[in-house]
Amino acid sequence: MEAAATVLKLVLLRAEPKTIIQMGSFVYHTLFIDGITYLCASDNALDTVTPSAFLKNVSETFLRNPLMSQEHFSPSNAVATDFQQVLGKYMMKYNKNQEDSLISALKSQVTDVKNVMTQNIDKILEREERLNIFTDRTDDLQTTAKESQKTRKILGRIWWKHFKKITVITMAILLSVIIILLSTNVIPT
Repeated sequence: MEAAATVLKLVLLRAEPKTIIQMGSFVYHTLFIDGITYLCASDNALDTVTPSAFLKNVSETFLRNPLMSQEHFSPSNAVATDFQQVLGKYMMKYNKNQEDSLISALKSQVTDVKNVMTQNIDKILEREERLNIFTDRTDDLQTTAKESQKTRKILGRIWWKHFKKITVITMAILLSVIIILLSTNVIPT
């Protein structure tokens, strides 16, 4: 009650149609219409829509009451009792709506997280696929390099064999020519 009294004093000093004041663990919402201040407290600092709608409906219902249209309104016990039932109904309605909106907000957050996780998994799978392609290409290049080395070794062996044959044949031809030239005395001995 002390907090409500403090909030009402602050609201009267500010003289604004709507105010939101946080005190302790509660957020106090006020609505000032036709000289009457409507006040409610909530424990959810993030939700300002629900308390504002609650206060608007309460004020409209209160002002529609025939006893309120009298020039000098003085709340009687009968009016207070009737209005307690109205307040109770609105409180049930808006608390249920708030729970539903919290559940909806949580579901929305879960859906958002799920979507982000799905996107991240898709990106990871794409990266893995590209990495597999890169790995396959690397393996192919390594295989090609090994085959190329083997081919070079084989070509090197073949070249040496041909070089040896050509060298032997060239030496044989030169030796034959020298022998022929020596036997025909073209080259004096």
